[in-house]
Amino acid sequence: MDFDSFVLAASTADLADEPDAREHADCIEFRMDLAESPLDALRNYDGDLPILATNRADWGGGEATDDRRRLDALVEAAEHDAVEAVDIELETMRSGDGERVAEHAREHGADVVVSSHDFEATPGMHDIQETLREACAYGDVGKLAVTAQARADVLDLLVATRAATAEGDRVATMAMGEPGRHSRAVAPLYGSRIGYAPVDPEAATAPGQYDLATLRELVEALAGR
Repeated sequence: MDFDSFVLAASTADLADEPDAREHADCIEFRMDLAESPLDALRNYDGDLPILATNRADWGGGEATDDRRRLDALVEAAEHDAVEAVDIELETMRSGDGERVAEHAREHGADVVVSSHDFEATPGMHDIQETLREACAYGDVGKLAVTAQARADVLDLLVATRAATAEGDRVATMAMGEPGRHSRAVAPLYGSRIGYAPVDPEAATAPGQYDLATLRELVEALAGR
């Protein structure tokens, strides 16, 4: 997947939603942990958009409860031609459990997004930068989602996004929650490479997400396109 420029991912647990995403999205983020029979869905997938496969653990904000099984599923997912990237939590990479997933994904031509989520707050600048550096050391893209308690929380995130991009790292950043909602449209201006939006606005996978069409419109308007 080409993360050298901004990629808008349409998040869904149902790959049958793919036709509805084509007009605005660059890829599908397939939330395997929220799907019924996700591996069967991948086998039957015949959509046009490439897939970023995510199988989020319950301790990381998802619904997968068995780490071994969910990582095994992610390994199998990476073997599908349509899967051009996989998401692995930074904590999983730190523990060593994610290495086999990342290696297998790369052997099959898929990129690795290493992600970290803070569902409580926005860390200080030093911690934001260190988290992004570590995630980028493991992955092709380092993703950091924080929770904004106030709009000012977004400022450090944007500064860190710009700094990481200037250093040559590919990062994806966003602030969850209503005070940070605008970060999803603004962060790409500072170098964030991935944006996430639900195909169905009623099925948002994170707090503060715009719907797909709105996020595409905002990003392009702010970029002057």
